[in-house]
Amino acid sequence: MKKILPVFLTLAMLMSSKCYCLPQLSSLPSAKATIFLDFDGQTVSATSWNGGATFYCAPAVLTDSQITEIFNRVSEDYRPFDINITTDSTVFLAAPLTQRIRIIVTPTSSWYPGVGGVSFTGSFIWGDDTPGFVFPDRLNNSPKIIAECCTHESGHTVGLSHQAKYSGTCTLVSTYNEGTGSGETSWAPVMGNSYYRNLSGWNNGPTPSGCTSDQDNLSIITSRNGFTYRVDDHSDDPNVNPTSLKIVNTQFSADGIITTNTDKDAFKINLPKDGSLRLNADPFSVGANNEGADLDIQLTLLNANMQVVKVYNPEDKLNVSIDTALVAGDYYVVVNGTGNSNTTNYGSLGSYRIDGIFSPLTVLPVSQVLLSGEVLKGKHDLNWSIISDEPLKNVSIENSVDGSIFNTLTSVSVTDQSFNYTPISKQNIFYRLKVTSITGQVFYSNIIPLKPVENANNQLSISSLVNAEIMVKSSQNYQYQLADMSGRIIKTGNADAGFTTININNSPNGIYIMQIICNSQRTTQRIVKL
Repeated sequence: MKKILPVFLTLAMLMSSKCYCLPQLSSLPSAKATIFLDFDGQTVSATSWNGGATFYCAPAVLTDSQITEIFNRVSEDYRPFDINITTDSTVFLAAPLTQRIRIIVTPTSSWYPGVGGVSFTGSFIWGDDTPGFVFPDRLNNSPKIIAECCTHESGHTVGLSHQAKYSGTCTLVSTYNEGTGSGETSWAPVMGNSYYRNLSGWNNGPTPSGCTSDQDNLSIITSRNGFTYRVDDHSDDPNVNPTSLKIVNTQFSADGIITTNTDKDAFKINLPKDGSLRLNADPFSVGANNEGADLDIQLTLLNANMQVVKVYNPEDKLNVSIDTALVAGDYYVVVNGTGNSNTTNYGSLGSYRIDGIFSPLTVLPVSQVLLSGEVLKGKHDLNWSIISDEPLKNVSIENSVDGSIFNTLTSVSVTDQSFNYTPISKQNIFYRLKVTSITGQVFYSNIIPLKPVENANNQLSISSLVNAEIMVKSSQNYQYQLADMSGRIIKTGNADAGFTTININNSPNGIYIMQIICNSQRTTQRIVKL
């Protein structure tokens, strides 16, 4: 595993000549402070390592693509700071002695058993080239795990201790906090055990010294080592010199870095005509599902009057997508790091890219269709706003299990602005609004995902568009009541679990309200008889 040796010695290292080719990479060549990831073998001499005996560290048995992935992961961990991560020894040797560290990645590990890596706390500023070590043979030669260990051990050299985990009664649970959660937004502190979580980063939390001895990683890194944060790349305030997103042939893009947990990046985009805006804000990653990302993005869209159109912050993803129709004019996009159910925004830092497409429309009778929703009291609660210059013909709610193939869930009145029901699906459901103008033009809202309703014992499905019979599928026995829009009761009854048909052939066409009562829970469904 990982270990600190709190010893200060005057150490020296003699380098051997090498004949080993590997990618020559640097994350910020302009920075003086340097962390050198040394993969090609090294002779270590005249140090307290290995009891002071000279020994040779063999090259890491890794491919160029694996080395590049490790470099990219570690570089992203240090992206907020004015420091260069490099695999080039000449860059390392040109850096100031008191602002550099060599991390030797080597399978020569028998001299220090039982750990995945080892380094001296604070050795970054010692000025004698004391190295740290990472042992890939003990880390399954996994680029992900090796990278986490490289950041962890170099974290020790810039002054950080381990981040521990305690119970609610202040009892030490683990010297290495292994984090929490699963999937894309799972999190662990990089100075704990971040091997098995996707989102890893710097933390302000307790050390093994005690549950109240919090360690502010960011303050320590930027105050003790001769370097601080990078210069901010974009204005924080959309009112003050926001970066312009230029639309060229309908496309636009920009890059940015969130350097602190109070940093915001403001952009301005001018839509010359009414049209459709599709925008993606993606954190840096090394693979699918934002693998290796450190930044959980929140995005705020504002109009020309600085009024919030919508805040985008998906619960189960680190990236943000916008798909909406807007009228011509100026809009502002503000990007910042955010927390999620597994962690706060403290270490939500790193680089990202904005790109998108603007599709102008010559005629846009419906200028805005915005959909929002939440899981509320065991139901999916949907709300929307529609701005239209001409009357609407119909409005329908569509849903999907994959976010690409949509089916009609129900039709609603053109004057409605909300709808709720209890879904029976046990997976995420995607929703969008389909709006048809009186002239027959079709418009879609943005797409939103909602999580399945928890603890829903009864699985219930009710047909919403009917001709003669309402079809009901329920996993439990229930009572039902059907009323017209004036509140007059049309039908009541009891039904057994399974499929049931309720005949309304003799009722006039129109809108009805059906209530299903099961185990003291009431479900309301709008029925449209055609």
